[in-house]
Amino acid sequence: MSVGILTLIVLGMAALGYALARRRALGLVGGDARKLHSRPSYYGQTVFLFTVVPAFLLMGAWLFVQPILIDARVSAEIPESVIPDGGARSLVMSDVRRIAEGLDVLAEAGDLAPSELAHLREEAGAVRARLAEAGVALGAEVSPEVFAAAEHYRASRRGGALAMVGVVLLLAAGFFGWSYARIAPDQRARNITENFVKAMLIGASMVAILTTVGIVLSLLFETLNFFRMYPALEFLTSTTWNPQFRGGSTLGILPLLWGTLYVSLVALVVAVPLGLMIAIYLSDYATKRVRGLAKPAIEVLAGIPTIVYGLFALITVGPILRDWIARPLGVGDSSSSVLTAGLVMGIMLIPFVSSLSDDIINAVPQSLRDGSYALGATQSETIKQVILPAALPGVVGAILLAASRAIGETMIVVMGAGAAARMSLNPFEAMTTVTVKIVSQLTGDTEFASPETLVAFALGLTLFVVTLALNVLALYIVRKYREHYE
Repeated sequence: MSVGILTLIVLGMAALGYALARRRALGLVGGDARKLHSRPSYYGQTVFLFTVVPAFLLMGAWLFVQPILIDARVSAEIPESVIPDGGARSLVMSDVRRIAEGLDVLAEAGDLAPSELAHLREEAGAVRARLAEAGVALGAEVSPEVFAAAEHYRASRRGGALAMVGVVLLLAAGFFGWSYARIAPDQRARNITENFVKAMLIGASMVAILTTVGIVLSLLFETLNFFRMYPALEFLTSTTWNPQFRGGSTLGILPLLWGTLYVSLVALVVAVPLGLMIAIYLSDYATKRVRGLAKPAIEVLAGIPTIVYGLFALITVGPILRDWIARPLGVGDSSSSVLTAGLVMGIMLIPFVSSLSDDIINAVPQSLRDGSYALGATQSETIKQVILPAALPGVVGAILLAASRAIGETMIVVMGAGAAARMSLNPFEAMTTVTVKIVSQLTGDTEFASPETLVAFALGLTLFVVTLALNVLALYIVRKYREHYE
């Protein structure tokens, strides 16, 4: 039974429980709802929640834990003689999973009889050709030990799925009967339902917190592993980035930080003035018709995929800057440069600044504008001396949000700024950022336990600290300069 069908069955049981519980509550008082402590719908909601929530929590936990346990058990049964020289057990487990999936596909299609499975078990060398019919490609012949592990993996997974169905249905039925039997006229069904919903809301809010904690801890642990292999002081102070996967690497973060901050600065120089002027025009000068057309058109920029911006930088902006400015002035000869990526990224960030600033400026009370006009100030003077100072905390927060977005951008930098790790003031030279090197260090056929791969986690933690500092600064500014209006 699939997870979707099991979910529908549990929801059906809960819906039936809602109807029966509501009917039972009214039946206990002869149909007079005034004699009940709560409204009849709350009694139905109580049974519905007690039927659904524990069953779904168990099903989610089962789906998360079962693959981990099966992988650990099957992996422990694979003999060391099967592991190729220089290979990893995880690669063999990948073959085991692919074989098990291929056998499932053949079995579901009716192309795998039990007798044929026994034949494949005896002559595992023929498995590769047979699984090709199911669309499963294997790089080498399958040994009998690996095929046996795949059979065990398949059987364990099917047995675990059947056990999950039985336990989940049993739990749902148990809570269904227990909550239904507790229905009484004086039962505080409304309090139970509200407390249940409150607990679910707290649990939902904890998901975001726990996710953040998990991200930080995963980065921190892998970063500590990296610093056990590579000196932390050299990583933080070296101006050379030269990873060599065969040893002798120099992994200094300073040129990557410089490229990140340089590209982000150029982007903010483009986005902040334009975005702020657009926000002022839309909020105080534009008519309703113009505002209704212009604001959605500007916000379309935020929905364009970054790969499209990257192609625009690579094909259009880069060659124009190279041919019209860099080469005539003799300051560069490449279409990939900090200025190329910064200009295109600044265009991408305009909606972040303009939309947020527009909403913040519109939130300034009209009474401040009227008071300024009453004192004889012009519209431009009112904007400069009244509206912008009042909206300053929110505008600064929008700018810092755009800065965080710029620091984390990858695709535009890859296609517009290049991949050269250097420290230079020339904006027409190719440079790179932290995010680009995180991608490059984690892709390709490399050993995960090497410092050249683990450095990506140290780079990620550094980037996390930088963006966190920007968010803390934005929060400090907003709290310090916030103005309250009646």
